[in-house]
Amino acid sequence: MQTVKYRLFEPRLAPRRTKLEVPGWGGKPEPRRDGSHEYGWHCMPFVEGAQYGIELFLPVRQRTARDEAGRQVVLEGDFGPDPGTGVNWPPFRTFGEEYYSYQLLVDLKVADDVAVRTEPHPRFYTSTVNDVPLAVPALLRTSWWPMISFVIFKAPPESCTHIFRPGEPFMQMLFLPADPQFELVLMDEEEAAERELRDRRIHASRDTLARDTTWTSSTDTVFDGTYRQILRVAARAKAKENGA
Repeated sequence: MQTVKYRLFEPRLAPRRTKLEVPGWGGKPEPRRDGSHEYGWHCMPFVEGAQYGIELFLPVRQRTARDEAGRQVVLEGDFGPDPGTGVNWPPFRTFGEEYYSYQLLVDLKVADDVAVRTEPHPRFYTSTVNDVPLAVPALLRTSWWPMISFVIFKAPPESCTHIFRPGEPFMQMLFLPADPQFELVLMDEEEAAERELRDRRIHASRDTLARDTTWTSSTDTVFDGTYRQILRVAARAKAKENGA
C-alpha cells in the first residue's frame, strides 16, 4: 500500500477517498430489478473507477458561466475577504477564452515513482444538467514539486453554468505510475487462442453466472451481474492467495 501525505493551505478542501454517494450523485437507491431506472452505481466498473482516487471540496460557492453573447467566461463567487496569506485571491481566474483556473491550496507528497493526475469528479458523468465543473486532466510530479498548483477547468458550454457548492466534491485526483513504462504488443497465436477460449467459456456460462441478477431497466436496458460475480470470485481468490 502506498502512502500519500498532504498539507493544506485551506483546511476546508477536506481531501478524502472518493465516495460513491447513493442517494446522491451516484443515483437513487433503486434495486437491481425490472422496472428500476438505471444509475451509475448499478455498473461495477463505474463504481470501482469512481472510487479510485481522492476528492476535494471547495469551501466557498462559485459559479462559472458565459456572458449573454456566449463568448466570455464569467466568474462569480462569495469568497469573503482576502486571508492575507499571500495566496492568489480570489482563487479563480479566467484562462484564455475557453478555460478558467483555480489555485489548488493543497500539497500532495507521493513517492518518486508516482504522479498525481487531476480528473473531473465522477459525478460529472452522472449529472443531467451539465452543472459539474470539468477539470482538465494533468499529470503533476509532486514528489519533487511542493508548490501550490493551478488546476485548469474547461469553461461551460453556452447556456450552462458550472457550480461549485460547499460540501460538494468538485474534482478527483488519481495516483498513477509517474512514467508509463509499457509496450503495446500484439498477442501471439497461443495467447490470443487462450483469451478466445476464456471468452467463449464466459459466454457459454453467462445464463448460469447471471442467474437471479438479470433485469431490465425502465428504459429497456438489460443488465446482468456476470462481471460482478466474476469480480467477487477473483477478489476471494486474491485474498486467499494473500493469506487473508
